[in-house]
Amino acid sequence: MSLRFISTNKNPTDKFACNKLSHAMMSALLLIVVAGCSNNSADATNNTVGSTQSSSVKGSATLVAGADSDASVVKALQKNLTSSGIEENIVSAVATDMEGIYWVTAEGLPAFFTDKSGTHIIQGQIISVGEGEPVDISGALVARTAQEALKAVDKKDMIIYPAKGATKSVVYSFTDADCPYCTKLHEEIDEINGLGIEVRYLAWPRSEGSIPKMEAIWCSEDRVAAMNQSKAGANVSSPSCSSPVQEQIALGARLGVRGTPAIFTESGNQIGGYLPAEQLAQAAIAN
Repeated sequence: MSLRFISTNKNPTDKFACNKLSHAMMSALLLIVVAGCSNNSADATNNTVGSTQSSSVKGSATLVAGADSDASVVKALQKNLTSSGIEENIVSAVATDMEGIYWVTAEGLPAFFTDKSGTHIIQGQIISVGEGEPVDISGALVARTAQEALKAVDKKDMIIYPAKGATKSVVYSFTDADCPYCTKLHEEIDEINGLGIEVRYLAWPRSEGSIPKMEAIWCSEDRVAAMNQSKAGANVSSPSCSSPVQEQIALGARLGVRGTPAIFTESGNQIGGYLPAEQLAQAAIAN
């Protein structure tokens, strides 16, 4: 039995990864360069936005129509992971239109592909050719996974800045109290809202030291005021509470977040990285 990782790039391991599969998967994510803070340096500019995709490759929803999770694949994959000394909870394995290949979701990990025997873990793009234009099998699946996960987050667990006037689009932004690019984004929040974009913040501290700061914001009686104060450089304090910060860290890991801000649209597409207000609004509305 073999457990093989298929990828093209190597990057530093994620600080919140709890075991060797988490480390392997988070270190193998494909990157493109955008403005953002990595989880390794406050001044870094690398931020995961998913697999790079050629403009000539079309995205396509490729789960088999009406397919449910294949329990036999889940069981086989879970067994193989356990045999390799890896403890992960596999949530589902759904057939794609590529014969023998399944789209897997797991708790606290980015989604990935596996084969029917559950002996291989495959990351990155799979592109279908031979019937017209090339079609990216993975892109739409990544977006759908993110869309469903973000939709499931209770609004009361987010810090929301509503659009001014008609809401043209909604974005989710994983943010960190110590990230300069997150601060830069927040400095434009009024302009972003004025362009009809609602911003929903989720906590994603990039280091252990940032976790108490994020929990203080989320535990504040007035979270919006606390967020504003924090982004302005103030130290926010509040009584401890049962906050959603750890859950949102796990959610970010599941969606492949590696830096902040990590901005997703309601359709699950990741569009940034920091973007100036006008560009952010255009990307949000287009996606």
